Amino acid sequence: MRSDVYTDGPGESRLFGLTVILGTAGMLAAAATVGAVIGSVHHASMGAGHFEVAGVVLSYPKLNGAEWLLIALAAVGATAISVAGRAAWRQRSAYRGFLDRLQVLGRPDGHPSVKVIAGTRPEAFCAGYLRPSVYISQGAVDLLSTPELDAVLAHEQHHRLVRDPLRFAFGRILSEALFFVPALRLLHDRYGDLAEVNADRAAVRASAGRQTPLASALLVFDASAPPGASGISPARVDSLLGQPARWRVPIWLMAASLAAVSALSVLTWQASGVASVQATFNVPFVSSQPCVVMITLLPLMRCLVAFGRRARAGRVNVRRG
Repeated sequence: MRSDVYTDGPGESRLFGLTVILGTAGMLAAAATVGAVIGSVHHASMGAGHFEVAGVVLSYPKLNGAEWLLIALAAVGATAISVAGRAAWRQRSAYRGFLDRLQVLGRPDGHPSVKVIAGTRPEAFCAGYLRPSVYISQGAVDLLSTPELDAVLAHEQHHRLVRDPLRFAFGRILSEALFFVPALRLLHDRYGDLAEVNADRAAVRASAGRQTPLASALLVFDASAPPGASGISPARVDSLLGQPARWRVPIWLMAASLAAVSALSVLTWQASGVASVQATFNVPFVSSQPCVVMITLLPLMRCLVAFGRRARAGRVNVRRG
């Protein structure tokens, strides 16, 4: 069985849709494992295990074999959710910090969605999630000819219209979080290549079918780029030369990813039907006599507070000295 994704607009949409479906299924399966563990816990005053320490009766949860399996699955799900949350927060913070550092000089005539930023090095990019904008440096405006500048802006406008920054962020977060779905990273990387090729095609169409303005502009950007940071990939070169690239969907990798998500869902469903945790829900740990334990902990808590005050006083004296 073969399936080819061509470097056209619909191919870009299909590839992103495949990423969304696979990633959403993985995140739902991960969330289901955590919910199943929470739902399997039952309050039981007498069913939990008990032991005695210094005359104080403590209790501990009693788990059956299915619950241990469910906890292991929930650990995978909780890890995926926490990694997704952390990746989304870090990416949002880095993105906002990057945009805040930009010095916007103005907007060129006839391009209300384009912002000119300070900088002598030629740069052009699209940024923003829900309402993206196109940014181009003053250096690029000074170095590029009018046809080259129009081609570059048409390229970035394509990224803006399809909200590629949001798509890139979504795919990056999913590929980092769902480590048990190996196809996601490959799909995300391929989407990045395909998005650039389709944006190049939009630039060529805006240049009346001529590849020269965009190609010469890319050479200007590449000449000033840091070593190893070239944005001209082989796929983009082949596309500009009129050689459409083909990319085969990794069938076996997709099958393995779907199997991983399905296995996680089926095991969670089967285990949640018989999993059980018997606990008293008494605090601080699992005591059947929480008041006794709290009375025991009060002297220790007072000692900790006194120690903290003494430590802070010592630091103040050091600073004064």
